[in-house]
Amino acid sequence: MRNYLLSKCLLFFVAASFLFVPANVHAHGLLTNGNQGYEVSALQEKLKKMGFFYGPVTGYFGAITERAVADFQYKTNLSSDGVAGPATFLMLNDIEQMARVVHGEARGESYIGKVAVAAVILNRLDDPAFPNQIGDVIHQTNAFTAVHDGQYDLQPSSYAYHAVMDAMQGWDPTYGSVYYYNPELATNTWIFSRPSVTKIGNHLFAQ
Repeated sequence: MRNYLLSKCLLFFVAASFLFVPANVHAHGLLTNGNQGYEVSALQEKLKKMGFFYGPVTGYFGAITERAVADFQYKTNLSSDGVAGPATFLMLNDIEQMARVVHGEARGESYIGKVAVAAVILNRLDDPAFPNQIGDVIHQTNAFTAVHDGQYDLQPSSYAYHAVMDAMQGWDPTYGSVYYYNPELATNTWIFSRPSVTKIGNHLFAQ
């Protein structure tokens, strides 16, 4: 998690290249109070799914949207100025990717089981054996079944987003695990050699 927050600062200037950033964000790279258009609607929709925006999606960036952006920034350790810039869009994109993995891998699990999957993604960021960016961790070859079998493309539930947010704020029911698997379904015998840490629902979590 520490390395993750540092990487957010280092990658601030490239955030506009990530998928979530709307193609026509205003020329100065920011969405702020008084802006309007489909970019604002997309921002409102995303914040609504994540539980930060409660008003109607209007496409107008007013006080409600500003407050939602500031709350999101505060919860994700960004500067909570209420202005949606590259770092905010990058964080939104990371959370979207994580929620898709959580939904695909653990939608049949308990809420704590969903948080656990999100925690594994974050734990990998601090492990030198894995990439140090969310997108790279998620799309690493054969890292997550859901990415390769199409479940990643499903629309995440609100529980998936909330589980990601809880994990990002430090809840780790896996105690630092970087692997998980279903012992009833796993076919790769290598995973059985990893030291088990805990079992949550159908998943064993391991180091």
